Amino acid sequence: MRILIAGGGASGMTAAIAAARRGARVTILEKKEMPGKKILSTGNGRCNLTNMDMEAVYFRGGDRGTIEQVLAAFGPEDTLRFFAELGLMTKARGTLVYPVCDQAAAVREALAMELKRLGVEVRTGVTVERAEAGAEGFRLGLVGADGTRASCAGDALILATGGKAAPALGSDGSGYALAKKLGHTLVRPLPALVQLRSDAGFTGKLSGVRVEARVSLYVEGEEAASDTGEVQFTDYGLSGIPVFQVSRFAARALDRKKQVYARLDFLPDMSREEVRRLLEERWPVFADNTAEEFLHGLFHRKLAPVLLSGSRIRWKEKMRDVDGDALSRLAGVCKSLRMDITDTNSFDQAQVCAGGVPLEEVCGETMESRLTPGLFLAGELLDVDGMCGGYNLQWAWATGWLSGSSAAEAAEKREDKRRDGRRP
Repeated sequence: MRILIAGGGASGMTAAIAAARRGARVTILEKKEMPGKKILSTGNGRCNLTNMDMEAVYFRGGDRGTIEQVLAAFGPEDTLRFFAELGLMTKARGTLVYPVCDQAAAVREALAMELKRLGVEVRTGVTVERAEAGAEGFRLGLVGADGTRASCAGDALILATGGKAAPALGSDGSGYALAKKLGHTLVRPLPALVQLRSDAGFTGKLSGVRVEARVSLYVEGEEAASDTGEVQFTDYGLSGIPVFQVSRFAARALDRKKQVYARLDFLPDMSREEVRRLLEERWPVFADNTAEEFLHGLFHRKLAPVLLSGSRIRWKEKMRDVDGDALSRLAGVCKSLRMDITDTNSFDQAQVCAGGVPLEEVCGETMESRLTPGLFLAGELLDVDGMCGGYNLQWAWATGWLSGSSAAEAAEKREDKRRDGRRP
């Protein structure tokens, strides 16, 4: 029984190992010069393998019941056990899990070594440009980096091509066309875990500033998502993990031509009234100072003029001339600085995609297509995107393992049926 895997990323390599351990002959068809290249960039080069706080609520896009089914079948404990079998020692930072050596390369190498041990054929520099399903299995049309064309056939096919995020690492969206050719539909893929762009006039002045803040994203005036952590201002808008966490909601809303804006709370542990009282208590001490000096020790020096401008307070104005109404406005801006969001950055900067093949079109127990028997789908190709913190890699390991194990079983049954048909 032969299994073909289109894509040699995290989910594809895991699927290959799972299938090969069940006795299948496995071939990985990888576009880049080596499998697992995208793994090297995860976790800022340290690879956040998984998260011990693993629930479906940390994933977006797909059917919640199917996500729960997948995570129940292959959760973070299974991931740790899997990598321990490969010789990779791990450590925890809170609920986040990393290799002890803090090197993403060690994760890729552990997977690659197991592929080699199991005799998995890995063909690099190969693009799958065509896929056809038939009574005898699947036939793929291939094109090499030098333009040479070829074909190959298998009893089962696993699509693990990734989405469109970070195309330089191999995820160029080509798998979507293959999935559609084999009968599947598609939720429009959009950038996720990505920076947000704004036309606010002060972005250039704040470029490079990092602050702790709560980012709340609004769509047509209704709060859609929020997160707290270190926010980085850029010359075009906003970056940082809290921004990444809410970005998929911005991308989807902007794609639907809806109004999107963010509100930044620079004192998220205090209420607006508490901020106002803080400012009132500071006022007598800084009465002879300028408004800009009044905010020293509270905010980054580049942020102070922006907050004052939003409160209609001149930054060189003496604090003795600033009245209570102005302090109330300042408290409001400190708690809720508005930035209109005009776009996200492109797929080139995105960590993952929002969108893909709907989960309703696959079986959550096996990752087999409900539309094309013998076809399995894994990883980012599916309409599931997790938050930052090891969730997307857990999805890759889980769907890879389930699809590889199930594909091997399905291919074995197909081969048995063929043998039975040849018996007199």
